[in-house]
Amino acid sequence: MRIVIFTIGSRGDVQPYVALAKGLRSAGHPVTVATHEEFEELVTTYGVGFVRIGGDVREMLESQSGQAWLRSGYNPVKFAKQFMNILEPFKKGFLSESLDVCQHAEAIIYSTLSFPVYHVAEALDVPCFYAPLQPMSRTREIPYIQLAGSFTLGRAANWWTHIISEQLFWQPLRPDVNMWRVNTLGLPRESFFGPFSKVYKNEFPFLYGFSESVFSKPGDWPAWHYITGYWFLNGRDWKPDPRLVTFLENGSAPVYIGFGSMVVYDDPNAFVELILNAVKRSGQRVVLQKGWNHWQTHGLPDWVFPVDYIPHDWLFPRMSAVIHHGGAGTTAAGLRAGVPTVTVPFFADQPFWGSRVAALGAGCKPIPPTQLSAIRLAHAIRTATTDEDMKTCAAAIGSKLRNEDGVARAINIINRYL
Repeated sequence: MRIVIFTIGSRGDVQPYVALAKGLRSAGHPVTVATHEEFEELVTTYGVGFVRIGGDVREMLESQSGQAWLRSGYNPVKFAKQFMNILEPFKKGFLSESLDVCQHAEAIIYSTLSFPVYHVAEALDVPCFYAPLQPMSRTREIPYIQLAGSFTLGRAANWWTHIISEQLFWQPLRPDVNMWRVNTLGLPRESFFGPFSKVYKNEFPFLYGFSESVFSKPGDWPAWHYITGYWFLNGRDWKPDPRLVTFLENGSAPVYIGFGSMVVYDDPNAFVELILNAVKRSGQRVVLQKGWNHWQTHGLPDWVFPVDYIPHDWLFPRMSAVIHHGGAGTTAAGLRAGVPTVTVPFFADQPFWGSRVAALGAGCKPIPPTQLSAIRLAHAIRTATTDEDMKTCAAAIGSKLRNEDGVARAINIINRYL
């Protein structure tokens, strides 16, 4: 059965769906992943079909609107408002592209940020699966994801945070989506409050690409909302730089520090100085990943090894601790490696994952960027690399995750529906 997987965002928003596509292909399904041009090689390496969709995420995040979005922090109202601002130039193109890409699909799987694709599945009358990497379903047990890392409001109030968040995203899109539904898709207009109640009423399947060992399924989630386990991309033929191998062999296991696509500092070199000051205070060595930041990496001390992209499944097990932004994919890789974590969460689901790691005993309490200092980060690094209880917890969770097969479970569920 021809399946299209639609995902947008940074590498962490794409790679798990490539793992799922690879598994579906092995199970006999022709699969196409629709995502950004820069991930074409990542997709096609595994024999999976690729279709380019517009939008340069890095350019978007480095824009004035993108920077405002990243600085929205833990405020869901600001987050939604700024997200709509950066989406505005791409909105109409995205809507038309999603129909073109899915035209011959017999089933559709889509990520959180690709939510308009739901309407395409309705128009084509094909099965579709909402496949988030973070808990998005309504529940009374925790508030909406962007608040869930900080506090709980009580069961009734928790529920309403989910309803309100749905409307924060739906209402700005409603006029365009309804015009598109009527004029292009040949569908009736959605109701004022959007498709959410219909999705629940029709028992629309949700596939969650994370592990119950990290976040247990809330008791009030419907039976058709499945937590499958993480979708890890295994079996890559990757060879490290010999200089990195030498660095790793000539000393104690270093810490990893990297913030992926989080480009939020007006003076990135000052941020690097803060990080290096913290590492020096902690007495550790460091593998420093540049990510999308414009950091100067020349003239660094010999206890620092700068890198661009390195597969986390290769690198993280060789580290004594990992320090990152708390994105879903990076958090999963760190936990699977079985080493302690320190998170510096910026926005969206990152505070939630940081708080989960700490609650599990596998890492330190998250440090918000506004509270980051060399002294505080150094203390967290020392704790993560010396606390034996934390190391034991991290190792135990890592062992559980390495024994799970989230891709296989997701495919079994998809096949049942198809």
